[in-house]
Amino acid sequence: MGKIVYTQWLNPRGGIEADVTVTRIAEDAFLVVTVALSQRRDMAWFKRNLPEGAHVHISDITSATPMLAVMGPKARELMARVSPDDFSDAGFPFGTSREVDLGYARVRASRLTFVGELGFELMIDTEFAAHVWEVLAEAGRDLGLKPAGYFALNSLRMEKGYRHWGHDIGEEDTPFNGGLGFAVAMGKADFIGKAALVAQKAEGPVRRRLVQIMLTGGAEAPMLYHHEPLWRDGKLVGSVMSGAYGHRVGASLGLAYVSHPEGVRKDWLETGTWEVEVAMKRHPIRVQFSPWYDPKGDKIKAGAMPR
Repeated sequence: MGKIVYTQWLNPRGGIEADVTVTRIAEDAFLVVTVALSQRRDMAWFKRNLPEGAHVHISDITSATPMLAVMGPKARELMARVSPDDFSDAGFPFGTSREVDLGYARVRASRLTFVGELGFELMIDTEFAAHVWEVLAEAGRDLGLKPAGYFALNSLRMEKGYRHWGHDIGEEDTPFNGGLGFAVAMGKADFIGKAALVAQKAEGPVRRRLVQIMLTGGAEAPMLYHHEPLWRDGKLVGSVMSGAYGHRVGASLGLAYVSHPEGVRKDWLETGTWEVEVAMKRHPIRVQFSPWYDPKGDKIKAGAMPR
């Protein structure tokens, strides 16, 4: 109970139909959180793919459950101020979820992140959302707590290489193409698209792969948006899927698909002359699989409690 799994729903070709987290909240109940953009789409896909005769009830609780994300190196300190529950690393490990008291509300707290820092996602009953906001704002005043919107979120997730369904991954991209093989349990039960993934894995390194790119021109480098061409040694090899400026690393960043007939390998990325084309001008870039910010995830683990 209270365990969170990050995974994808696939079509028969192995393409990604949804990018979700699934939380077990009871022996026979699960909470699925998906991208806001595809809420209705994913609900329809879920219902269409229920096994015949399954005794399952599915309901959309989006409008009844606002979510606030408390993210940053002081997130644990803030949560300890507003709730009597244990938010230590041992008491609340990454990838777990449980209900906690917060002000006058009972809130579901999930230790997750989409920004690459220690954090908790808080799911609140609608009637308590404003109250929880006020409690957090007051308790976090001297900690430097500030509201952040989607442009900030996009910048932070780009530094960590977190994928966004509809931009970086979609129906034509398998988890192996998108660098999400870690989220696929190939040895477990059968699932839609498994045969396609087995066949793809047997072929060796994928020939099309999502990678992280960084422009090396500093503050003078242009911003990336979508579909800017990528060149290696003067040959067109891919294009950008999404981009943002990474303020923590001080560079213009992007996520891009690149293709190579012999497979997209680390040594291929680390050799050759790489460029991205913006407004008919080519700019030098670095290319790699791992994220630019905190590649080992030390910030997310953040084991120590403040004294």
